[in-house]
Amino acid sequence: MPTPAPAASARPRILSGMQPTSDSLHLGNYLGALVNWVGLQEEFDAYYFVADLHALTVPTDPAVLRRRTQVTAAQFIAAGVDPEASAVFLQSHVHPHPELAWVLSCQTAMGEMNRMTQFKDKTSKGMNANVGLFTYPILMAADILMYDAAFVPVGEDQRQHLEITRDLAERVNTRFGPLLTVPEPYILKESAKIMDLQEPTSKMSGSLSSDKGIVLLSDPPSRIAKKIRSAVTDAEAEVRHDPDTKPGVSNLLVVHSVLSGTPVAELESRFAGQGYGALKAEVADVVVEAVGPFQQRMAELLADPAELDRVLSSGAARAAVVAEATLRRVKDAVGLLPAAR
Repeated sequence: MPTPAPAASARPRILSGMQPTSDSLHLGNYLGALVNWVGLQEEFDAYYFVADLHALTVPTDPAVLRRRTQVTAAQFIAAGVDPEASAVFLQSHVHPHPELAWVLSCQTAMGEMNRMTQFKDKTSKGMNANVGLFTYPILMAADILMYDAAFVPVGEDQRQHLEITRDLAERVNTRFGPLLTVPEPYILKESAKIMDLQEPTSKMSGSLSSDKGIVLLSDPPSRIAKKIRSAVTDAEAEVRHDPDTKPGVSNLLVVHSVLSGTPVAELESRFAGQGYGALKAEVADVVVEAVGPFQQRMAELLADPAELDRVLSSGAARAAVVAEATLRRVKDAVGLLPAAR
């Protein structure tokens, strides 16, 4: 008989991760995810990881990948993720991830993978069409199911990947017994969806945005201000939140509102009749002020790589306790013999 799934902990578990696919996380990552992560660790048993295995789907120089992985981990902590409250770790440091992914891949139909829209979207934009990119959702499912996560914070663009995760969990449970927790989506606030400064109908993206369209969390203050002053708006001069007809202006209002805590309606009233120059100047000041303490903390962490390694090792050890227990019961259920001790 398979070992049953463990009882739920006192606090529900939540898990999320980000890929180290650029030299720095950006403002969209910060406002759309990291700010939420910091708040979520107060009410959940939180596990946050750098998805370095997923990053291998894009050809990257090994030295660059190592540097980006360190920077991404440091930026999690600089943003306010507390390693004492949350497990912060590297995906590749917890070895059960790819092993569970293989078991899940053997429960996945080709047609399910063919329906994954992100693979089609990314390859149509010239990304490397390798098998890893194609099966990415299965490793993502393993990442989630490994930790019996009750909730997964996701944006709307990740809903499809969470659905395949839920489908696989239910399929495994139906065939082998109650092994895996079926996670629920924790949809991130739409108000924190940050758009590309040059293409404001598209999300700010570390892989798809141009340099002028993205505010990196490592950008110096002068560069941040220049990018925001150069943000695309429209031919009118009215500061109004209307994502359909004024996406650029609406994006700037959202950035200001989320960082300053000022309601969008109040900002619309304040900038009435002032034009876009005044709005851009104030948004730049708000962003620079908010990013300053983050950059200072990030610099401290990167200046002490031994301490960062210690934090990540501690987080991986905490994660491994849960991951290895999950893998043991799954391997037992599917008929794999345990290794002799």
